[in-house]
Amino acid sequence: MGAMTASPGRRVLLAAPRGYCAGVDRAVIAVEKALEQYGAPIYVRHEIVHNKYVVQTLEKKGAIFVERTEEVPPGSIVMFSAHGVAPVVHEEAERGRLATIDATCPLVTKVHKEAVRFAGDDYDILLIGHEGHEEVIGTTGEAPAHIQLVDGPGDVAGVEVRDPSKVVWLSQTTLSVDETMETVDALKEKFPQLISPPSDDICYATQNRQLAVKQMGEQADLVVVVGSRNSSNSKRLVEVAKLAGARASYLVDFADEIDEAWLEGVSTVGVTSGASVPEVLVEQVLAWLAARGFEDVELVRAAEESITFSLPKELRRDLREEAAALVAERGGSGTPQA
Repeated sequence: MGAMTASPGRRVLLAAPRGYCAGVDRAVIAVEKALEQYGAPIYVRHEIVHNKYVVQTLEKKGAIFVERTEEVPPGSIVMFSAHGVAPVVHEEAERGRLATIDATCPLVTKVHKEAVRFAGDDYDILLIGHEGHEEVIGTTGEAPAHIQLVDGPGDVAGVEVRDPSKVVWLSQTTLSVDETMETVDALKEKFPQLISPPSDDICYATQNRQLAVKQMGEQADLVVVVGSRNSSNSKRLVEVAKLAGARASYLVDFADEIDEAWLEGVSTVGVTSGASVPEVLVEQVLAWLAARGFEDVELVRAAEESITFSLPKELRRDLREEAAALVAERGGSGTPQA
């Protein structure tokens, strides 16, 4: 297919909100601040967030990503990713004499605390999520004897509990809202006394991004989701787009992964990005589409987001100490800027 000229029929629907959520923003800044403050290397257990570009960028700055705590040399600094870790990982870090910075998303931490509380009250906990996902591994590790994974409605038939009057469900934060509720409904049919968590575990950013894609999918022939293959929330956006009525939806890490053949017979392209995707990657996709005649961009706004999370406490503490030292050096004038 040759170069296309702009035509009135071709447009791009750009989802808002899209891209970075507060938990990812916090985790990425935490790695950058730690590198600035302590110098390279900073070890990170698992990918800090599930995005290829972010991981490569941080590696260039001196972050070293490891799969196991034992890979980190004694006396080093290790950061835990936004997805959270099981208590055993904190113990491994202590044994390995490692300084730790915990960049777990506060919304994931909330689920961990719920797991601990319900396990303490001797409930059977049904965790809705995807097997092998780091977040699921971390949450399960909080109370392995009480938690069983339910990976979709198809798993419900095999679920056994000790006491049907003491059952609660929790979920991975990055799932599709609709799919999760389908699983919950199936569980409630089997266990009518099933308790719901005190607040919905699916995070605000996941819900908002899915809402925007639903609105877009109704009008788009093709939806391009910018995100990595191992990003649960990005993969869900592809599914949500198709369910909403988009003829086709694809996940790409970079603009050059888009196949021109996808544009055949297409007049409206929806564009969004997963919660761990920097905006620069979306801009490159928009430029790629504009070069092929899709220059008209309309925003599809589903929600306003103003949530931010403060940096991990370990960094805040050290940043404050560092700032105080700078002020002392300058003769005590001025306000420390962390």
